[in-house]
Amino acid sequence: MNLAGRPAIILETDRLLVRSWIETDRNLFREINADAKVMEFFAFRRSHEEADALLDKVNGSIQDTGLGFYALELKATAEPIGFCGLSLANLPDIFPVETVEIGWRLATRFWGHGYVTEAARALLDFAFVEKRMAAVLAFAVAANHRSTGVMERIGMSRCPQMDFDHPRVPDSHPQLRRHVVYAAVSDAMKPA
Repeated sequence: MNLAGRPAIILETDRLLVRSWIETDRNLFREINADAKVMEFFAFRRSHEEADALLDKVNGSIQDTGLGFYALELKATAEPIGFCGLSLANLPDIFPVETVEIGWRLATRFWGHGYVTEAARALLDFAFVEKRMAAVLAFAVAANHRSTGVMERIGMSRCPQMDFDHPRVPDSHPQLRRHVVYAAVSDAMKPA
């Protein structure tokens, strides 16, 4: 699948465009999926071919459902820096099939500038206002304090009763199995 030459803009923040992927984003996506620091809490790195296949799948989901892990682009330089998005959790033995998660990854050279926090806050607002979702979850390996820190900064609440052992983590990486869960709930769903 070729990625569109003109991206669909999902939303804008002060510094970022949150958009669909385009062909020229492939190298950034490959970089992220092969970087040992970015993928520290995953049991694998992806080859160029595997990253390309995943990117095509991600962009297809965005085109089909409007949900997915959207590209993040710096407005000031028009360069892609990573992704942040809303996607079906796709863990039917753990969560109901309609469960939506928020997730992110950035190339390491863009860490420490608050880009993920900025994008994730805007996407939670988008989820609740535009998409009228009742709740959004986020989950990460328990030791992934960078990601859980973002979850806390964007106002998500820890839900220890929902923690789980990820079924797709191989036995060779038991330290990556346990995942902690955070949730954000729409104001419409909160008690008055």
